[in-house]
Amino acid sequence: MAQQLLMPKATAVWLVDNTALSFDQIAQLCKLHPLEVKAIADGESAQGIKGLDPIATGQLSREEIARGESDGEHKLKLSEPKVRVPESKRKGPRYTPVSKRQDRPNAILWLVRNHPELKDAQVSRLVGTTKSTIEQIRNRSHWNAANLAPMDPVTLGLCTQIDLDLEVERASRNKGAAPEAEAGSVLVSTRETENLNDSGEPVEKEIDADAVFAKLSSMKRTEVDDDDDL
Repeated sequence: MAQQLLMPKATAVWLVDNTALSFDQIAQLCKLHPLEVKAIADGESAQGIKGLDPIATGQLSREEIARGESDGEHKLKLSEPKVRVPESKRKGPRYTPVSKRQDRPNAILWLVRNHPELKDAQVSRLVGTTKSTIEQIRNRSHWNAANLAPMDPVTLGLCTQIDLDLEVERASRNKGAAPEAEAGSVLVSTRETENLNDSGEPVEKEIDADAVFAKLSSMKRTEVDDDDDL
């Protein structure tokens, strides 16, 4: 990517005020029209813009400015940056190393079985595959379906645990409340399992004394009958 001047109009203001460069040289460097540079010099343009020193920012050297002042035909060149900023990568499908591509079907099978709430697009983002492959594995129509074994994609190095957790959380949030048909598979609250009242204290069941003694009496009669048989 070609190097570009930072804040060209503010740089032009500084060059007009602090150097003897021609309007054409400043215009060529700052990608402005010479008439616009002339308007800056006459105070008709960029009145509220504070000049930016290109020497302080490391975009121009004093020697380069002096060379331009001594030679009106010289075209100013920006200094080489001391730090190279890497270009941002284009967003796209997750890249999977060739050595790990054979493990993708196993990872897809693991995700389909352990996280059925994940959509095909989410599985595709995690392991870098296509929706058709996911559909084939779901339907057991994949060419190698008989030999597939579910394997954790995090263990295989196809995605990170953070990415997996984020996708699962997003899928759970989009799914919403569980339907009534699935109510039996949902964990009940602590209040229900521990039989607590509204104040959080255990509820003691009333004991029916007559029922307890009646049960004891029946047990004694059973023991007596057994002794008579002997």
